[in-house]
Amino acid sequence: MRPESRKDPRQPVDKIPPGRMTPPPSEPPKAEAPRPRLHRNVWATSGTSFLTDVSSEMLVNVLPLFLSNVLGVRVWAVGAVEGLAEATSSVLKLYSGWLSDRLGTRKWPAVAGYAVSALSKPFYYVASTWGAVAAIRWGDRVGKGVRTAPRDALLADSTVAGRRGLAFGLHRAADTAGAVTGIAVSIWVVGRVQGGGAVLEAETFRSLVAWSLLPAFLGVAVLAIGARDVAAGGGRGRGGEPVSGAGAGRFPLRLRGLGRGFAAFVACSVVFELGNSADAFLVLRAQERGLSVAGILWLLLAFNVVYALVSTPAGALADRVPRKRVVAVAWGLYSLIYLGFALAGTAAHVTVLYLAYGCYHGLVAGAAKALVADLVPASQRGTAYGGYAAATGLATLPASLLAGVLWEGLFAWRGLGPAAPFVFGAATAAAAAAMLLVLVPGKRAG
Repeated sequence: MRPESRKDPRQPVDKIPPGRMTPPPSEPPKAEAPRPRLHRNVWATSGTSFLTDVSSEMLVNVLPLFLSNVLGVRVWAVGAVEGLAEATSSVLKLYSGWLSDRLGTRKWPAVAGYAVSALSKPFYYVASTWGAVAAIRWGDRVGKGVRTAPRDALLADSTVAGRRGLAFGLHRAADTAGAVTGIAVSIWVVGRVQGGGAVLEAETFRSLVAWSLLPAFLGVAVLAIGARDVAAGGGRGRGGEPVSGAGAGRFPLRLRGLGRGFAAFVACSVVFELGNSADAFLVLRAQERGLSVAGILWLLLAFNVVYALVSTPAGALADRVPRKRVVAVAWGLYSLIYLGFALAGTAAHVTVLYLAYGCYHGLVAGAAKALVADLVPASQRGTAYGGYAAATGLATLPASLLAGVLWEGLFAWRGLGPAAPFVFGAATAAAAAAMLLVLVPGKRAG
């Protein structure tokens, strides 16, 4: 036999663990690809939402108090004003979203919507009947209906899928920071004009209207100057699809082509919204439990601070875990909060519940809108956002009317009391969360 060759003991011996083959030649480590920056449209829409919410939150939170304390309308009428306004807004969201797909532009329908809302606000100064307030509120919501779906589609088009939850969460945080600022100004105006007091005075409301006008018109200017239409998926250089009208033919009454997953999510959302009456009822509940006008505004400021702090990290979380789980957890939290509002016995209870309500809003805001973008083709996102907003918003009218009737009754019937609408909302939210986990596909952003 041939003798084995022996290695020179002076040569170094490679130490290779038993059972392993000789390792390949080492390669220099690859540099990690940088994460894409957020598009300028994210910042422009966020800035506009900040300014618009400074203006809107100076009025919307005291509007139910103005209707109830100054004009003396019943609770069901407060629900009718809010429900009709939101229903009108929701129908227009469907049309404006489809139109933005058809025209191939997101920016200018959004700018037009913000302008309509700004132009409606001065009329609150001379409103003296609940019908006039309803008409002005309707005009404001027309603007919201025109702008929302194109703006959300512009955000989705301007952001890659893996950062979409973050973008929507950041936008929602800016929106909520505007709410905090607006409420802080409201607290100052209320203290300056009427001091304390359990009810709102007419002069205080007119002062708030005057202060709300400047940020409303500044918000329109920021979007008109700062935003631009882009290719879907993040704009030039990110492999996006062009925004065009190819995906939108005749007006899609049945929203065909958007997929079963989207239809299931909309169905679950409608069930949830049937118990999600206008937040005006939370304001009235806070007053009914003993909070003054200034106390309610301080509470709403704290609510929006929590909302703003939670929105961005919650949106980023929805980029790492299945988004439907984030939404389902948020709806479950809502159910517990509304049950708490039904059982609340003191102003302290209402305060704790309102802070938890801020966590709910921050958790759901970015995740739900990012989930819509996951479930539909890019060329039809405007239609999808409009259809989603229309379906959920149309449920707001019966939800708000039902809440008012459950609270105070109608005609000879005296209703079931202030706790009833909150019990109903807790039940529908729990049912919707269960449906969501079963019916909607869990799609992780790629």
